[in-house]
Amino acid sequence: MKFLREATAEPMPTPSAVADWVTLTKLRIGIFVFFAAWVGGVLAMGPGANWSAAIEPAFYILLVGAGSSIFNQVVERETDGLMDRTRDRPLPTGRVSTKDAIIVGAALGAVGTLLLAIRYNALAALLLLGTLVAYSLVYTLLKRQSTLNTMVGAIPGAMPPLLGYVAIAGNTGPWGWHLFLLMFVWQFPHFMAIAWLFRADYAKAGMRMLTSLPNSDGLAGSQAVLYGLVLIPVSLYPGLRGEAGIFYLMVALGLGLMYLAFSLRFALKEDRPRARALLFASLIYLPLVFLAALADPIIMSTVGIVSR
Repeated sequence: MKFLREATAEPMPTPSAVADWVTLTKLRIGIFVFFAAWVGGVLAMGPGANWSAAIEPAFYILLVGAGSSIFNQVVERETDGLMDRTRDRPLPTGRVSTKDAIIVGAALGAVGTLLLAIRYNALAALLLLGTLVAYSLVYTLLKRQSTLNTMVGAIPGAMPPLLGYVAIAGNTGPWGWHLFLLMFVWQFPHFMAIAWLFRADYAKAGMRMLTSLPNSDGLAGSQAVLYGLVLIPVSLYPGLRGEAGIFYLMVALGLGLMYLAFSLRFALKEDRPRARALLFASLIYLPLVFLAALADPIIMSTVGIVSR
């Protein structure tokens, strides 16, 4: 190992350099993107699915998601420098050059999209490429123009499970759309908590968020409750159609009521502890609902009930 380090012209990456690229690719979000895409792929196979077969397309989707995150920070590098929570990111500080970020982002996007097209199908690859453009350009640029950016940004944000489904099935299918709609609606209480917590930063950077507008008190909480209410029937729809069983219905209903309760609590009093509690509830809700969708056919078949 010492010989390899001495014989290499380029220095070995330092821990700080590795951390910078973890930040640029938003690896923590990427792990969730991978999980959501994997769930979509597993559900596309139906009962008796080979869960490991959905790992490969989920990885390609993760690569493009990482590229999207880099492009997002390239476009927002000046804005990030204005906000307390983002001013220490690699691009505003100059620790990573814009040129290097663009090269790596383009490589990740191209490799992930190409491999998804070759190994799976063109529809999944086209949707993946569209997601990259919608997130890194349309949504990112709209954040300084209109409060509609949250609605627009929720579309690429909800794509991972649908992309995983399409990669395996070759079409969108009922579960693909169910997961997309579920994740689309879920994002609003989640983001309202974030937008309220960092409303001063958003205002400082000129971001057009509901929470950074004049006289915006109460807007974040009311929006969280509204979408929390909508989320319950959306999450129950697969069970009502017969594509999921009673186990999924019970879990989705219980988690939906929990998420709504935290949204209502935040709406009644918008403060930092309640916003953080809502954010935490959102991070619990979605993985558990997705896992319930995966576990449902196993549990239902064990008790002798098979969903359509």
